[in-house]
Order: sequence, then C-alpha cells, then structure tokens
Amino acid sequence: MRRSSTFARQVLLVRVGRRDGDPRATDLTLTEHRYADRQRRRYGLDRLSRPGAVTRAEIEAVMPVSPALPMAHTDEATAGSIPLLPGERTMARRMKFAVVNACTLSSLMLGMLAIFLAMQGEVRIAALCLIACVIFDGLDGALARRLGVASPFGAQMDSLADMCSFGLAAPVVVYASLAGSVSTAAAAVACALVAACAAIRLARFNVSPKDGRFFCGVPTTMAAAVLALTVAIGLPVPGLVLVAGVALLAFAMVSSFPYAKLARLVKLPPWLWLAPVVGALVDIRLTFALIVVGYLVSGPVLWLRQRRTA
Repeated sequence: MRRSSTFARQVLLVRVGRRDGDPRATDLTLTEHRYADRQRRRYGLDRLSRPGAVTRAEIEAVMPVSPALPMAHTDEATAGSIPLLPGERTMARRMKFAVVNACTLSSLMLGMLAIFLAMQGEVRIAALCLIACVIFDGLDGALARRLGVASPFGAQMDSLADMCSFGLAAPVVVYASLAGSVSTAAAAVACALVAACAAIRLARFNVSPKDGRFFCGVPTTMAAAVLALTVAIGLPVPGLVLVAGVALLAFAMVSSFPYAKLARLVKLPPWLWLAPVVGALVDIRLTFALIVVGYLVSGPVLWLRQRRTA
C-alpha cells in the first residue's frame, strides 16, 4: 500500500507539472528528493555526525530502494569487443601477428613438454626444452617489434606463457633433478619459492614503468635459463648448495637490485667476451658457475653505486 500511494503521488505530480506548463516538473526529481528525505528521517541518517555512529555507507548498503525510482542503464557502447591487433587489419599484418603468437604458444607447449619429460625422469631433455623456451620467448618479442605487430594482447600472452614455462616448468624440472640428492621438503620449498617469486616478478613487471637500461631484479627468462643450464650440464656441487642457489635465485627475481639488460651486455669490450669463451674451452661448468655468480653480484654492486652517486 505504501508503494502504491508513492506511485500515485508521482503520477499526480507529473500531471500537475504538465498542466502548469513547467517542463522540469515532468521528471521525478521532486519525488526522489522527498523519498530520500523520508529515508534519511526513517533510518537516522541525520545523526551520522555523532561520535561512534554508523557510517553512511553501511546504512545506505542495507537501505531499501524504491521501485518507482529510475534505474541506471549500462552504456552499450562500452560493451563492444576490443581488437586483438591494433591498427590496420590487413591480411599481411594478421599473418605476422599469427607468427608472433605462434612463437609464444611454442614456448608454452615446450614448457608443458618439459614438465612431462621431468615426470618421466628425463631431466636433461626437459632442461633442453626449457632452453628452447627461452629462445622462443626472446624470438616472439623481437619479431613483434620488427614486424610492427606489438599489442597489449601479445604482451599478456607472453606473460602467461612465461609463467607456465619459467614459473612452473622450470621448478618442476629442478625438483626432478634434485630427487635423491636432498630431502623432498627442502627441494619442494626451494622450487615453490621459484614459482611464487616468478609470479610476483611477472606481475610487477606488467604494472611497473619500463627502464631501457636495467631490469629491476633478475628477469624470469634469465632465471629459467640459469636453472635449465645448471640441470643440463650437471654442476658437480652438493645438493644442499644447489638448493641454496635455487632459493637465492628466486629471491633475486623479486629484489630491487638493477641488472643490466642483454643490449648493454653486448656493448661490453670484446676482450671481456674472450675470457668466458676461453674458460668454456677449459672447464665449461666452472666458467658457467662464475658467470652466474658474477651476474648475481652485479645487481647489488650497481645498486650501491647508484646510491653513492645519488
């Protein structure tokens, strides 16, 4: 009855407004204000300024809404689909776009294959699949920029593929390689740290401003490459040392230390590249370990240098 009387008064207000010739009286503004004032008096909204009173948002959340008030409608223009490939949508650009995303999906599939191989005990072959994942991951970004088909969709696809290949497949391969040499709990904790830190690293990278010179923390691609090469060449170190190294690499991914990008490393003097080449001919395992340790230490060194010059 109360709702019916409210609706009847609205109809009378509309008719009186039309009879008086006032165009503003044809809407329900007066009724809305009157109904809102009635709700404020009924539910005590005027007493919200008292200390310890319930907040306005809590009361309005349970306040009944009149069926006579107009309902808001969603804008149908915002419901349209967003194109996956911005810009001109020609057949040539679509083919280029498909090739780039095929590289991303190849990295994803190779990561899945590495998991299956690690479950069957083929850890060396699984590590080689991870190395192929790293190659395809670098190839899709380079092709997207070279062919002019870079898009937000491709960036999200790359991030999801990285999480599967480097955040999940790499820890599984490492866990399978550590089986029998260390306790199951220690290997599980170290590999779980890699997965968690990879997720944090990728999410932070997606929302952080990009720096053309340095990475903030070790990138997931670099961490996965280090883990894959460690398993592939079989470093002759105790299992506990490997577990500690895996955990250290995981924390390095989420650290705020600056690490140089590959473009800056390529610009180093040629004689610096000659040393690891000669070392690899003598002892590839020791050379690889020294390169990894040197790269991990370079982050804190650059961080301290930046703080001194700031």
